[in-house]
Amino acid sequence: MKRKIYVASSWRNVYFPEVVAKLREAGHEVYDFRNPPAGGHGFKWSEISEDYQQWTPQQCRDNLQHPLAERQFHNDVVAMEECDTCVLVLPCGRSAHTEAGWFAGRGCPTLVLIPEQQEPELMYKLFDGVVCSIEELVERLTIDH
Repeated sequence: MKRKIYVASSWRNVYFPEVVAKLREAGHEVYDFRNPPAGGHGFKWSEISEDYQQWTPQQCRDNLQHPLAERQFHNDVVAMEECDTCVLVLPCGRSAHTEAGWFAGRGCPTLVLIPEQQEPELMYKLFDGVVCSIEELVERLTIDH
């Protein structure tokens, strides 16, 4: 079964490119936030300001309205609405976890890929499964229709 997969992860995640490539090789359509279909190279907060990690709470709130943030939010939400499956690839941050929770809340199949040692997380039991390798992920998506 061909799936439309949203891969939720982080810019810092070294596994992300291989996950996207392997899922595509397996015949799935995959959203890559680093290379959105609308063009461009995705979004990083550093595009707004190099000191983004020192923003005040008010600056965090206000910069959600920045045109670059608005554009990428739109890209991601449109992709989320078009996809039927989510893969959360660890390690990643809060946005990726929020995206995975959104998918699970909509009843979409949501898997967590834990390819390296991580702190355990009990609430991953809310998702449809946890896999420990890219090969296991591809196999699980193939057998779970």
